Amino acid sequence: MRIVAIIPARKGSKGVKNKNIKIYKKKPLLYHSIKVALKLNKVDKVIVSTDSKKYKFLAEKFGAQVILRPKKISQDYSVDKEYLLHAYKFLKEKENYVADLFFLLRPTCPDRDIKILKKITNYAIKNFKKYTSIRTVHALNNPPQKLFQIKKNYLQGFFNNVLKGEYHAEPRQKYPLTYSPNSFLDVIKPRYFSNKKKLWGNKILPFVTIEYKDIDKKEDFN
Repeated sequence: MRIVAIIPARKGSKGVKNKNIKIYKKKPLLYHSIKVALKLNKVDKVIVSTDSKKYKFLAEKFGAQVILRPKKISQDYSVDKEYLLHAYKFLKEKENYVADLFFLLRPTCPDRDIKILKKITNYAIKNFKKYTSIRTVHALNNPPQKLFQIKKNYLQGFFNNVLKGEYHAEPRQKYPLTYSPNSFLDVIKPRYFSNKKKLWGNKILPFVTIEYKDIDKKEDFN
């Protein structure tokens, strides 16, 4: 099983400038994902996909291989599939290396538990034929039926067109437990998404974790 850890780290960030190299626990944010990926003995390669030469220098210093990606797939609205497909083709064409699995480790989750990562690795290998992808998720306190959006200055439920009455006031226990994807780890099959329009596919296996800190704003670095 050829497994590649992919760490996406473009330099552009609207919320926090140069977020991926901003210092967190005395190290650049990027460092923490590289460090934990290098500890996974079943991972063949640890690759940082970036559009920045400065990030490239730091990533290589920390022990990762770097693939420089074009600016056109490093924009605010660029999607995961673009840089993942770029990395897959680069490895295949430049190194004659065809990966079976990509482990997507976003830098914004710096406090990963290595024991949990190893469990997911074994789970992904054991169940390889059962999924198109695996996503780590954590349970939410409220189901989507109890959430609101603001329209024309008023709160409005998301399901007004399909649910009757004040469904959002019902006890949460009435609705199924809801899970949110997190940044702990995504497991993706390159041979699947390289031939499909979809990245995740229709058979997404969940792996439930606790809710880990996700770095998004300046105060998250504290």
